[in-house]
Amino acid sequence: MDPLFDRINVRDLLSGHDLSDPSTPLSTPDLRLIISRLESHSLHIKSKVRSYLLSHREDFASLFSQCNDAVFKTNEISDNVSGILSLISDRPIDVEIRKLVDEIGRTTKEAREKREMLGLLKIIVGICERLEGARSAFSDGRLRFAAEEVKELKKALRIGDEEEGEPIVYGLLRKQWADLFDEMQDLFSKFMENAVRFEQDSRTIRVKYKLCVDKMDGIELHTVMEAMDVAGILDYSLAKAADLIIKHAITPAVSYGSPAMFAEDVNQGSEGISEAVLKILPSQDCKIVDVDGDGIYARVIQVIKFIFKHICFENGSWIRSFGRLTWPRISDIIISKFLSKVVPEDASKLVDFQKIVKRTSEFEFSLKEMMFLSASDGKDYRLSSFSENVEVHFAFRKKTEVLGKARNLLLQCDFSVPQDYTSKGPLLKNDGMAINSSNQVVDLIFSSERCVVSKAASQLMELVHQTLQ
Repeated sequence: MDPLFDRINVRDLLSGHDLSDPSTPLSTPDLRLIISRLESHSLHIKSKVRSYLLSHREDFASLFSQCNDAVFKTNEISDNVSGILSLISDRPIDVEIRKLVDEIGRTTKEAREKREMLGLLKIIVGICERLEGARSAFSDGRLRFAAEEVKELKKALRIGDEEEGEPIVYGLLRKQWADLFDEMQDLFSKFMENAVRFEQDSRTIRVKYKLCVDKMDGIELHTVMEAMDVAGILDYSLAKAADLIIKHAITPAVSYGSPAMFAEDVNQGSEGISEAVLKILPSQDCKIVDVDGDGIYARVIQVIKFIFKHICFENGSWIRSFGRLTWPRISDIIISKFLSKVVPEDASKLVDFQKIVKRTSEFEFSLKEMMFLSASDGKDYRLSSFSENVEVHFAFRKKTEVLGKARNLLLQCDFSVPQDYTSKGPLLKNDGMAINSSNQVVDLIFSSERCVVSKAASQLMELVHQTLQ
């Protein structure tokens, strides 16, 4: 189509004439010729256009159809815009949108709260089921499993770490846990009472390996110890057994005058050891006095080894717990019944006390090897501390004795001067003619004269001289 739209030069239609001069006028025949040629050229253009349109008929039809669709969609958009404008003019759309957003927010919040409540409810139901499961496990004799559940539930319920504003149901669950924990403590205490007993008639401490409590028969002592350790109540449950052993075994073993002796026995059955026995026997020779402490320390170690083997099953953690319960009292008994009694009364014998210092140190080292004493806590070595400070105890004893004697002298109040030396009696002479043998006649310091003192004053001065010596 481009050639059809080229510019037509009129002068080219008159090429037969000399038209080089633009000012040359055209004649009538020239004008007619131009018109004729223009009409011919016009017909030629129309023919070209028609041929082009006919050859591209489908393209033009598609173009016109697209134009028609565009016009139709434009009208539809115009109608929609008109409808929106009508809605906006009739009811403000921002109010509707705000109401819709608020409703969506409320619905979302309610859904979130219900979801959280559902999660909390699942947790509560789970805890309740675990509490019942633990209580049932105790009844069935599954002590270790029950103890582990109680320990885990303590963490889940944050026992001891309560916060304000918590749901009330948490308080109820903690109350159930506390009741279960108390039941567990009572049950384990019954087991230990059944396991460790003292028979007064035969003076025997008996340790049973198979226990029967509250219709639970055949429970192993080792299983009970494991469960108590897991639950964290080993100290609580061993307290009564510790008191029994200190009263009936340790105290007689440390007796300085007539110490007891011990004999061990183990009853072996078809299924293993059924019980262990520690017999407390009277001393064969009551006149023997253990000066160095070898016998006392050996008997205490024998009792502790019995505990270590037959109650704590050579478990370091368990014997350490037993040591924490008993050692302060055992050390006090040893100090009061033995070490304090062998503190020398004469300063010249303090050197001999070093044997006791050595034996005491070896005794505590043996207990440390059994893990009965802590290797790092210096407070456990009370006996070594006492024996190594014997000079202090010696001085304290002497101070007590001196103060006691002085107090007794002062309470007698015998400050009267003998009648023979009063103003009514003979006067003392500087030449020493009076009775010089009396302890109540003393020389004055920095003076040649003598004077008479009461009997109490004379005894007090003698006590002062002895203390200074």
